Amino acid sequence: MDIGVILRSKGNQVVSVGPDDDAGTIARILAQHRIGAALVRDAAGDVLGIVSERDIVRCLASHGGDAVGLPAARMMTRLLHTVTPRTTLTEALSLMTDRRVRHLPVIAEDGGLAGLVSIGDLVKARIDEALHEAE
Repeated sequence: MDIGVILRSKGNQVVSVGPDDDAGTIARILAQHRIGAALVRDAAGDVLGIVSERDIVRCLASHGGDAVGLPAARMMTRLLHTVTPRTTLTEALSLMTDRRVRHLPVIAEDGGLAGLVSIGDLVKARIDEALHEAE
């Protein structure tokens, strides 16, 4: 199974925030969508980084209550590990394990954003795959 199959099943909608959105706003967006991370994109739609629950917690640990007002640009992870729709499920799981990340942006062949997969998406796909094989 590859990432393209997972995206066709879950969809390719990606929740994004702007680089000036503060931690409080981002936390509300994550809670509203029941997700653990959002891509940080500029006005042109270019991906600048990703901000996760983990990033917000680290920011709170470093800055205390002032962290709520800090912008995404100050908290986000800039180094993104990405996959393509052709990346296999096993390769993506291995990348997440090796790099200790929970979300992978999916980059299409044309270089555009094709979606975002989480560790939950991949584990669900792996379980579905195992159940299908067992049948």
